[in-house]
Amino acid sequence: MTIQPGDSVETSRELQDAPEEFRAAVEKIVISHAVNELYGAQVFDEPAIALAPTPYSKWLTCRVAMEEYGHHVRFRELGEEIGIAPERMVPGDKKPLSIFEFPLKSWEEFCVIKLLADLAEILQVEDLAQCKFLPLRNLSRMTMPEERFHAQFGEDFCKELIETEEGRQAVQDAINCYFPILPKFFGRAGSKNNEIYRKWGIKQRTNEDMLADYINRARDLVEGELGLTLPDVAEAA
Repeated sequence: MTIQPGDSVETSRELQDAPEEFRAAVEKIVISHAVNELYGAQVFDEPAIALAPTPYSKWLTCRVAMEEYGHHVRFRELGEEIGIAPERMVPGDKKPLSIFEFPLKSWEEFCVIKLLADLAEILQVEDLAQCKFLPLRNLSRMTMPEERFHAQFGEDFCKELIETEEGRQAVQDAINCYFPILPKFFGRAGSKNNEIYRKWGIKQRTNEDMLADYINRARDLVEGELGLTLPDVAEAA
């Protein structure tokens, strides 16, 4: 049976018989997640263990790092199952996202990264949780509770930090520096890749729609929950 746009693909074996455009689109998604989960754990999560101020915060940060490395392992395993060479699923020829170029220097910055970057990741995982390639859908659904924990980690520690004026200013400064970088996480408007993803039901929404949703959720979180200010620059990015 010929696989058409909108058809579900239930197994990695069936993917081998899918049109090249579908297979290449799935590979791009899997490679991107494998590379960026690994790189993010290396440049943010693991160094943050040393920045965490208490044994309790170090313990939870260790859990975050463990789970992010675990996400890389799961996506790499799926990638190998569908025929992607392991060397394509680590940082190298595939450049990690620019949001990981932020020079992490403080515990407050790490908490803001978990607050805002992991919220952005939740939106991406929500979209993939409806994916027509069922192994990727199932992996996304398996990953979601951990992504929610990471975002809640950021929210909880940010709320703790803003109890002092010094901490409140440090969190606001980190938001001001980091949030303007995040729109790039959602890709370009009018993206050809996104058009292909939606054609085959791998993703459901345009990059523009996801970015607009993200900014609304981030504003509710930062201004509604924390009583801080979200930089307007992100909306024009």
